[in-house]
Amino acid sequence: MTDQAQAPMSAEEKFGRELVARTTFEKEAVWLPSLAVHHMNAGQTVIDGKTFTECLIEGPAVMAVMNGTSFDSCNMGLAENPRTLLLQPLGDKIAGAVGMANCRFVRCRFVQVGFTGAEDVLQQIENDLVGARAQAAQA
Repeated sequence: MTDQAQAPMSAEEKFGRELVARTTFEKEAVWLPSLAVHHMNAGQTVIDGKTFTECLIEGPAVMAVMNGTSFDSCNMGLAENPRTLLLQPLGDKIAGAVGMANCRFVRCRFVQVGFTGAEDVLQQIENDLVGARAQAAQA
């Protein structure tokens, strides 16, 4: 019996594995749907333990903000009414969203990203958005 030769890894698979293994992203554009797909391909249903600093986080996507995820001085997106960016789940689970747990976003800018999560998380994001808008109006 002979050993079967393992097929060489494609460039796409290599890129995906490297992306999933990374824990820090700095001053770069991150396409959230691609990040989510590579994590799913690696068997991870949630993106966990990443830090994004001064990144552009791009959709279209809905981010499920989970335990341990924080936003520090971020631009969450443009909307006349900040609540437009928030989506309240109607069931006890969230499907079809990019789960982010124990992630930190520092001075990031979000484009075409909506946010969902537990009621208290959505309330905190709304308070932050309204507060940031008030500060911008005073400047």
